[in-house]
Amino acid sequence: MALPKDNRTVLIIGGGLAVVAAVAAALVFSGGRDRPTEAPPASQGGLTIDLAEAPSLEPARELRCFVDGQFVGLATLADCAQRNGVATSALDVGLDATGALAAAPTAAFAPPPELPAEPTVTVAPADEGASPAESNRPAPAASATACLRHTGSEWRSIGNGMSLGACVQALYAGTCVRPGEAQYGRWGDTTLRLVPRRVEQSNDNNRFRTLAQQDRNCQFPELS
Repeated sequence: MALPKDNRTVLIIGGGLAVVAAVAAALVFSGGRDRPTEAPPASQGGLTIDLAEAPSLEPARELRCFVDGQFVGLATLADCAQRNGVATSALDVGLDATGALAAAPTAAFAPPPELPAEPTVTVAPADEGASPAESNRPAPAASATACLRHTGSEWRSIGNGMSLGACVQALYAGTCVRPGEAQYGRWGDTTLRLVPRRVEQSNDNNRFRTLAQQDRNCQFPELS
């Protein structure tokens, strides 16, 4: 039996809409497969803190506080400085070995080591009556400045004839330390000390001043 003209029109329109919907769905699903899958932010890791921004943390935020090399509990940066008897600027702030934010006085865990002994040479006495003190005397000054690294138990030579910047790069490029830690070196008569975010220098092995800043990649752009 033939369908009325109006019914045929409805069927034609309905079929056309179904085709359009199918094409649109195919485009949507194919486009979704082409896009790379990205993990949600919550699954990409926990809190990350840039050590260079650590000193500007909120005043009320608590962190792990170290006094005389010992963990004394959580405290704000100001409270931790007060417990150490220093200004907040004298504290190094960053992530400690546990991965938590911590504050400690500069080089609190690593005081300056003893200076390397001057090399000596043995000289044959001019005669039998020469005193024993004359048999050992300081070696002549080297013509090239020595660069030394302190390994924790002794001083080891890195090289001679380096500039100050080259010595710092040879000692510390690519190396970062945590709050309270320090690594020591020598360039001629100058003691070098790597602490968080900077390398320092001292002429008396006691009072240190900043030589160069260290970036987040543990490099020294000022010395390149």
